[in-house]
Parts: sequence; structure tokens; C-alpha cells
Amino acid sequence: MAKTTNGFTGRGHDMLAPFTAAWMIDMGPLVIEKAEGSYVYDINGKKYLDSLSGLWCSTLGGNEPRLIEAANKQLNKLPFYHSFWNRTTKPSLDLAKELLDMFTANKMAKVFFTNSGSEANDTQVKLVWYYNNAIGRPNKKKFISRANAYHGSTYMSAGLSGLPSLHLKFDLPPEFILHTDCPHYWNYHLPGETEEEYSTRLANNLENLILKEGPETVAAFIAEPIMGGAGVILPPATYFEKVQAILKKYDILFIADEVICGFGRLGTMFGCDKYNIKPDLVSIAKALSCGYVPIGAVLVSTEISKVISSQSNQLGVFCHGFTYSGHPVACAVALEALKIYKEKNITEVVNKIAPKFQEGLKAFIDSPIIGEIRGTGLMLSTEFVDNKSPNDPFPPEWAVGPYFGTQCEKYGMLVSFSGDHINMAPPFTLSLEELDEMISIYGKALKDTEKRVEELKSQKK
Repeated sequence: MAKTTNGFTGRGHDMLAPFTAAWMIDMGPLVIEKAEGSYVYDINGKKYLDSLSGLWCSTLGGNEPRLIEAANKQLNKLPFYHSFWNRTTKPSLDLAKELLDMFTANKMAKVFFTNSGSEANDTQVKLVWYYNNAIGRPNKKKFISRANAYHGSTYMSAGLSGLPSLHLKFDLPPEFILHTDCPHYWNYHLPGETEEEYSTRLANNLENLILKEGPETVAAFIAEPIMGGAGVILPPATYFEKVQAILKKYDILFIADEVICGFGRLGTMFGCDKYNIKPDLVSIAKALSCGYVPIGAVLVSTEISKVISSQSNQLGVFCHGFTYSGHPVACAVALEALKIYKEKNITEVVNKIAPKFQEGLKAFIDSPIIGEIRGTGLMLSTEFVDNKSPNDPFPPEWAVGPYFGTQCEKYGMLVSFSGDHINMAPPFTLSLEELDEMISIYGKALKDTEKRVEELKSQKK
């Protein structure tokens, strides 16, 4: 196992290669024109099964009439108003109440609306700094994230992310953002080490990092319940239990990034419910509006919101916000989405589909070019390696993951690919027939990719 420059154990190569393989650029973009349920259509009329719900967000499919009606109704009534100077709109107030009632892993008191998950995580940094300054802890400013994490692409959120490709040539991350181990057991565990032992080692490493930096300087730890962009990395046994104990010991806030996991994808309403996470702050977006209109939000605990309110009253203003924070159309669509989730009992819907989704795709694990197929609920990733070993990645120029993605596209299915892993997170409206189609296309693309790898190996000899 190699040591990376960040101090954590791993292979030392970037988990997230460029989003588009260099050899694909000359092909031109795939232009999508229409959505219909679990499918999208390009400008030539070709139909594709959308296995990533757009970008982890179109949970109710591409043309849910109630969401479209909610947007039109609000556009005709009040297409826009802002949330500055103690003004707001009824949809934003109603949505805030619904979200506070819905999130039960820990008691939240306030909602701050943004336009994306990136903006939500960017806002988290400012809120934490504001809070610590208000309670007389001006030196408690550092943030700890994890290697291979994805938290967005603004300056702050890209810095919080632990993917080298998001940092290179952007002068990121800033010095106040630190990164600890990626909790990917298959990839980084030591020989003979159990999941719980691995979690203990990572927790000890986290504590050592905090002590090295000085607990009085570390403000918050941010984590996705399941790491999405890096390839659906599930936390090993007892990981969050051990991490939360350390954060509590040193009075460090926990920020849960629920942008991908939230609103049912894991078979629970939030990832925090699945892994017994008790966060101080939460970031949400994507499935909040099913991607129909841009919206994100930060949920703030009672303790933090009281401090922020008291401090802003003393200053006479809380000077943070966006023109489109709490946009009435976005809030109206999100409200309708939450109503549909409740009416359909969306976690039950996901739990009915998920076993076949997981089992059907994990049945391909014996492929000689697949190292791991991992996932839970309606979220899954396939990692391609040689010799079924995390220590034997394919040469980057072979672009195995992108090749698999292009074969899926050829057969009528869209997946995401980052380096040599591909992600799938289908809509919750997926039928069993559509799931059969998804598994079939995956199998065809896999056979083509196996053949391609064989050809490349023979050329190398």
C-alpha cells in the first residue's frame, strides 16, 4: 500500500479522473431533447434509459405532471420574490416547515435556502465561522473532509472535496481545509484487517490529525453518509459511531452532506437515518426538487441557529444570502415533490426495487475486469481493475470506465463514469421491466468491455 502526500493510506492515484475521456472529446456532445419517465431522448430521437436520474436528482422521472403543474401555478401567481430585509414568500416558509418536520435524525430549527448543493456547502463554512466568532472561538476555523469526497465545485465546496482533479490548477484546497482518510474498506484496508478494525484505525488517524492541528483550531467535519462521486463508497462497520465520538470529544461540529443520499435513495428518508448520524448542520439539494428547478438548503440545529440569531440581532443584520434563495417557484416544486414522497411512501417504493437492482447487477462480480460492485438502496458503483485487485488499476489511457459508458450509450442506457468506476442511481419510478432492461444492457456493455481489455492486453505483449 502506498502513502499519498495527504498522509492517508492508498494507491496514490486520483479516484476521479477527468469527467470526459480525452478520446471522447472529438465525438461531440450528446444533446438531450426530451424526458419521459425513466427515459431521455436525444435530438435524433434515440431513447436512453437514464440510470443516473439525470445527475442523482430526477427521482420521480423526467416528466412528473404534478411538479410541472406546481411550477406553472407558481409562475402565474408570483414568479419571483427575494428573501432579503425580512421579506419572504409563502412557498419558502411552507417548505422550511416541511423540511424541519421531515428531518428527524437530529432536531433542526432553521433552514437557509440556496440554489445548489455546492452553494449549501459553501454556506456551511460561513455559518460555522460566524457561529464560532459569536461564541468567542475565533481560532476554531479549520474544516476536515475526507480524501475522495465530493462536496461541490464552488471555491469553498471544491476545497472541501477531496478529489485532486478538482484542485489541480485551481489553487485548492485553501490551508484551512484538511483531509483525512477515505473510508473505502475494499480499497485501503490492511491485510487481515476487519471492517471494524479499519474503522478504528481511521478514527485514530482522525483524532491524531485533530491533535496535530490543535482541537482549538478545528471547527467542523463534513461527510456524505455514502460517498457518491468517488464511487458509492459505503462506510465500514462502526465508522460513523467512532467518528462522532471523537468529534464530540473535541467539540467539533458535524456537517452531513445529504445532497445525494437525501429523500429516499438509500431506502431511508436520509442517509443520517441509515447510519445513525446526529449532525449539527445538513446540506440538501438534488432530489429536493427532483432536479426540475435548482434549489438547495442548509438545515441548522437549534443551538447554532440561536447563536446566529443573537449575534445578528446585536449587529443589526445577518449579511449572507443569494438573489434566488428561497425562490418561490423552486420552493413550490420542492413542496410538491415532498408531498409525492409522502403519498407514495417513497422509502417503501425504493426498498421494493432495491434488492433486484443490487442483486441483478452484483451478479456480474465474477467478471475478470471488475474489482468491486458496491451499493445500497438505489445507488451502485462498479470499479474496473485488473486481477480483481485495487492495487492493479488499468492504464489510464485504456479508459476502461469511459469505454464501458460509451457501450452502454450505444445500447440505449446512460451511466456516469469517473476514471475506471461507473455510477448508477436510477429514478424511484423505475419499473421492474425497465430494471430488467438496465441489467441486460449492463451485461452487453460488460462483454464488449471485457473483449476490449483483452485486445489491449494482447497489443501490449
